Amino acid sequence: MEGPYIRIEDSGEVLPLGAAVTTIGRGSGVDIRLGDPSVSRLHAEIVRRGPYAYVTDLGLSRNGTRVNGRLVARRVLDDGDVLTFGNARCRIGGIPTEDLSAETDLRRSPSPELTRRELDVLTSLCQPALSDEAFVAPATAREIAADLVVTEAAVKQHLLRLYQKFRIPEGTNRRVRLANEVVSLGLVRPLPPAGREKVPQPQPQPQPQPQPSRSAPDRPTGPPVPAGARRAPAGSGLPERRAS
Repeated sequence: MEGPYIRIEDSGEVLPLGAAVTTIGRGSGVDIRLGDPSVSRLHAEIVRRGPYAYVTDLGLSRNGTRVNGRLVARRVLDDGDVLTFGNARCRIGGIPTEDLSAETDLRRSPSPELTRRELDVLTSLCQPALSDEAFVAPATAREIAADLVVTEAAVKQHLLRLYQKFRIPEGTNRRVRLANEVVSLGLVRPLPPAGREKVPQPQPQPQPQPQPSRSAPDRPTGPPVPAGARRAPAGSGLPERRAS
């Protein structure tokens, strides 16, 4: 048979695929009817696009669609693939083959070169999003300007250059997309949360206790003693002598 076809394993029947869409199921209005009770009335479609074909599960069955044993929602088909609709097995044939290398994962490009000020702007931008609080947006241009003690216009100029360096396209949530890119590249690390590390507090110095003042020895009171006279000892009861 020329062109893509499907072969029903249980009966061995071979049916050509339609030019655009081939419907598969248990209902009476489908293109390829399968009698297995695990197949829904309208189970899946096989769509052709030029030399290619892909199968789409319509999500109307509890049992799903598998390609080579793996449950799929949509999958490009290769020649010889085994399709399972519920418990009904079929095989695809007649699909042209292409000698293509396997798909490779895209690698992230290395981070661009940044000036010290640009790195400061990125750090201030991302710090709110790196906090422990949930659903926190990156800092605004005004908040960054206040943090770095610069003008808001200067911050906006830095952000425009950073959008270009990180290839952030224009549109909504541009700051959020820039912050996500920067965090995913590991260029910004969260600061230690406040209050987690206890900063040692200076211990109060003991205040010196006031010492009692030493008073001068008591001096005997009384009238002044003339020069040359001797004062009698206190409590002796003797009169003072005058010098002769």
